[in-house]
Amino acid sequence: MKKLAIALASTLLITSAYAKSPVPVPASTSASASASASAKASVAESNADPMRPNSKRDANNEKHIKDLHDKLKITAAEETLWSTVAQTMRDNVAEIDKAVDKRESPIGTASAIDDLNAYANVAQGHADSVKKLALAFAPLYAAMSDAQKKLADEVFLQRGHHNMMSKGK
Repeated sequence: MKKLAIALASTLLITSAYAKSPVPVPASTSASASASASAKASVAESNADPMRPNSKRDANNEKHIKDLHDKLKITAAEETLWSTVAQTMRDNVAEIDKAVDKRESPIGTASAIDDLNAYANVAQGHADSVKKLALAFAPLYAAMSDAQKKLADEVFLQRGHHNMMSKGK
């Protein structure tokens, strides 16, 4: 189960947003300030429509979901369980996107404490997402054949986080 949790964590982290360090943008010209405002409005508009992809991460996540489906050799009988896993992955990316957007919104006005707390919220979002994914994946994993379970173990362990986690021991 520990291997599965690590594997799920690595999958989630690959498909999820990574917290970005705030970088203040100098408003040296009115054109750059106008472009920045326009870009922020565009992001806000795309986030307002839940049916419209709001980031490149959505496309990457969909590709990852399809690749994982293929690698795990999901059968027709497992599709219902798989759809729960895939939807959880989509929901997790959306939640992480919200946390990252919330962290990035006060760039230039946030204090160090505000930024640290916002970063903690992103990190907590990742942790919560891993738990949700583990809960969604467990029934699918239990329904898999032994050969599929072996594939799942190999696929998740290839993500490199297993080696990273074991180096500290």
